[in-house]
Amino acid sequence: MRLGFLLLVAVQALGSLGLPLVYSNASNISNVSSASNVSRVEQSVIVGTSNGFFWPQPETPFPSWLTDFTGLTEWPGIDPPYIALDFIDVDRLPKYEPYSLDQCERVPRDACSFDCHSCLEPDDIYTCPKLSQTFDDGPSGETEALLGKLTHKTTFFTVGVNVVRHPNVYRRMVEEGHLIGTHTWSHPYLPTLSNEQIIAQLEWSIWAMNATGHHYPKYFRPPYGAIDNRVRAIARLFGLQAVLWDRDTFDWQLSVPSLRTTEDIVRDVQEWKTRNGGLILEHDASANTVEAATRVSELLGNDQLTVAECVGGIDYIKKYY
Repeated sequence: MRLGFLLLVAVQALGSLGLPLVYSNASNISNVSSASNVSRVEQSVIVGTSNGFFWPQPETPFPSWLTDFTGLTEWPGIDPPYIALDFIDVDRLPKYEPYSLDQCERVPRDACSFDCHSCLEPDDIYTCPKLSQTFDDGPSGETEALLGKLTHKTTFFTVGVNVVRHPNVYRRMVEEGHLIGTHTWSHPYLPTLSNEQIIAQLEWSIWAMNATGHHYPKYFRPPYGAIDNRVRAIARLFGLQAVLWDRDTFDWQLSVPSLRTTEDIVRDVQEWKTRNGGLILEHDASANTVEAATRVSELLGNDQLTVAECVGGIDYIKKYY
C-alpha cells in the first residue's frame, strides 16, 4: 500500500504539470499471479482525467456522420456518453452483477471471469501457434519509436482517446500493415461498469477507429484482461472477438525497477521460445516498455503472426475506402 501511495503522489504531480501520465494500479501489485499468467494490473497511458488534469485537444476531426448519429460535435472525455443502438437490447443481456478487482470471491464461476478465475470461453483467442507479440494502450509518441524498430507485422490494441489524439501514428500503423483492435475508449475495468457504460466504451472506441483509420475492428482486448460473460455478450453484439494472452511480460512493472527489469523480460521470453507458441502481452505507451519490446522483437525475429493470422481470421469486419 505504501508503494501504491507513493506512485499515486508521483502521478498526481505529473498531472498537475500537464505532462503525460502513466497510470498503473499499483495498490493491487500484491494480487498479481505470475503462475496463472494473468496480469491483474496493466499499464495505461491516458493524458487527463475527469478531475481536471490537462487534456490535449484531439486531432482527429469529429466526423459529420457521427454528429448526425449522436447529436454531438466533439470527442468525449474519459467517461463517454451512452448512445443507444437499435441492435442491442440491454434488457436481454446476462444478469451478472458488476464487480471490482478486489471482489473476485463474489464472482460466480459460470460468469467465466478471466481476470478472477483465468476462465476462457471457446471463442476467446488467447494463444498462437507461433510465439508472437501484441501491444496495448497506444497509440502514443512512443509507438512511433517502436514502429521504427519492428521488422514484422504485429497486433496493436488501441485506446480510443489515444487514437483521436495521435491520428498520424495510428495511420502509420495501418499503412505499415499492422493489425489493430480495440482496447476500449478510455481503459476502464469493464466489469465494474453498467451495461450502458460498457456499450459506450466500445462504441466510442470503434467510432474513433473508423474516423481515423476507416475500418471497423474485429478484435477486442479488455483492459486488465477483465472480462466475464456479461462483457463478452456485449462485445459479441458489436461483432467483436475477445483476445487475451498466455504469455505476460508484466512490463508495467518496469516503472518500478525493484520489481522488474528488461533483462527479466528477456529471460522469460528466452524460456517461452522453448515452448509451443503463445501470445505475448506488452505495451507501447511508455519508453521503458517500448525499449523492452524492441529487445523482445530482436530476440524473436520476423517469424511472428498477427492475431488474425494466429486463428486464420479476418483482419477487420469492414474497411471503408
